[in-house]
Amino acid sequence: MSLNIAVTEFIEKISQDWQATICNQLRQDIQQAIPDVAERIQYGKPHFLKNGKYAAVIGTAKEWVSFTIFNATALEAPEGFFESGPPERKTIKIRKGQAVDYDFLASLFKQAANTI
Repeated sequence: MSLNIAVTEFIEKISQDWQATICNQLRQDIQQAIPDVAERIQYGKPHFLKNGKYAAVIGTAKEWVSFTIFNATALEAPEGFFESGPPERKTIKIRKGQAVDYDFLASLFKQAANTI
């Protein structure tokens, strides 16, 4: 497992504890799903790459943490689980106090990453 110091610093600088907790959990899930994942900060957010291609990105805003899965056209999730957007990218916005099925989210991410 190779952690990028810039991604670590990004998460450490998040002022809302609940957002940092979610970001750390998502990062851990990504690391477990893709052991050789490459991490970097791009466009001011943590990006995760497999074989040089985008696999996921984590972002924060005042009210949520966003998690985008790339190469996601074939993913199936309950209606309303993801925000609307292009079929090749699926984004979930996680809000404070929201129950998150990290195992389900990790399985979707792993499924998408396996096709990269």
